[in-house]
Amino acid sequence: MRILLQFPEGLKQRALAHAEALEREGNEVFISASPTFGACDLALDEAKNIKADKLVHFGHGEFHHVDFNVEYVEYQIDAPLDLLQESLEQLRPFKTIGLSTTIQHVHQLEAVKAFFEQNGKSVVIGRPYGFAKKPGQILGCDMGSSASIDKSVDAHVYFGGGLFHPLGALLATAKPFLVIEPFAGKIEFIDRYREIYKKRSRGKILGSLEATRFGILVSTKNGQHNMNLGKLMKSKLEQNGLKAEILVANTFDFTSINNMMEFDAFVNTACPRIAIDDTDRLRKPLLSANELMEVIRMKSELASARV
Repeated sequence: MRILLQFPEGLKQRALAHAEALEREGNEVFISASPTFGACDLALDEAKNIKADKLVHFGHGEFHHVDFNVEYVEYQIDAPLDLLQESLEQLRPFKTIGLSTTIQHVHQLEAVKAFFEQNGKSVVIGRPYGFAKKPGQILGCDMGSSASIDKSVDAHVYFGGGLFHPLGALLATAKPFLVIEPFAGKIEFIDRYREIYKKRSRGKILGSLEATRFGILVSTKNGQHNMNLGKLMKSKLEQNGLKAEILVANTFDFTSINNMMEFDAFVNTACPRIAIDDTDRLRKPLLSANELMEVIRMKSELASARV
């Protein structure tokens, strides 16, 4: 069997060992050297180009069905639970807490839940309703497990590495949000970021009020492609007397986009985190679809006020 292996950056160091193991079984193996941002970013073009029989994608669960033979290999990582005891002091004011994590630590949520319950907390683990597949699991683009229980808890607790995933869940919720990073040895509430991102969003909207020419980013990645939304945004802009063009790429190079000086602002329809996390990489405002609609609304109000 001809197999293409695909690894996220954190697992690329194990690519050779996996390739050699499959070759010993008689398979012809190739390794994708491209970056991947998740199961929304499968190396399907590469697999089809080399006529692979199967793509093996490591580190993520299934995102959505694709018309190709894809095997998902989830990586379970056992994180130390030592910080749970220390977190009790920060969580003392809260009776009911909601738990979330990434696919790598979902298998540990029951142990985390049991610890907090033994220490007097009521614990809620949300059920996924979007691209995530397991209770308590959040993705960078799917915070449903946290958002669905926001009204039922006094605070949220994320157990896992880094801030990328909990920041997304933070912006989808309203309750206090504690992050426990077991590998970094850190415990912190990240609520301050809500106001930071709110101000950043407002700044982008206000900075786009004089824009008349918009570039709409449409990705060709399997789980990020949304041409219908791109066309809808283009139509909305043109209906309001503004110019718009759709910009297509698999991976957006912000240096290249910055060279498109004729555009006054850009609109993201790809991974929703692009318009949240990558705004500083462009000289012009980078709007989400919702932010664009607010720009159009405010432009219309300003035009009416001038009449």
